[in-house]
Amino acid sequence: MYRVAVLTISDKCSRGQREDKSGAIVQEIIKNFPAEIIKYEVIPDEPEMIKGKLIDYCDNLKADLVLTNGGTGFTSRDFTPEATKAVIEREVPGIPEAMRVLCLGLSKRAMLSRAVSGIRGRTLIINLPGSTKGAKESLEAVLDTLPHGLDMLLNKEH
Repeated sequence: MYRVAVLTISDKCSRGQREDKSGAIVQEIIKNFPAEIIKYEVIPDEPEMIKGKLIDYCDNLKADLVLTNGGTGFTSRDFTPEATKAVIEREVPGIPEAMRVLCLGLSKRAMLSRAVSGIRGRTLIINLPGSTKGAKESLEAVLDTLPHGLDMLLNKEH
């Protein structure tokens, strides 16, 4: 079982102005994955807060996988990729590249995602879009390959 943390990054959801449907979809998809969700939180689009949560999930909670959703677009409040890059030690560009390529056939808007992925310690962090459709399609595009990567990261048989 992998230990997974889900972090929704949304000003509106954090203020209770909108229901966090994308975070709910991510958690629902993870139920079909050999994993337990050890943490779920909703925070505003604040770079320092995002960095702090990612560091906490990786270093203190020892999550194997952190899935963020939200903050990967073009608005002036979308800081998730920059916050993620600030805390990772090694980038894993193939994951967001695969998400964008596989999702382009479903929606041209997939090219607008600035999502990144990387490794901090023994934790893989993946940024997902904030829309329910984008989060679902992006996660489903890479989910079946993640166990192999996580097993390598965790020094398990793969």
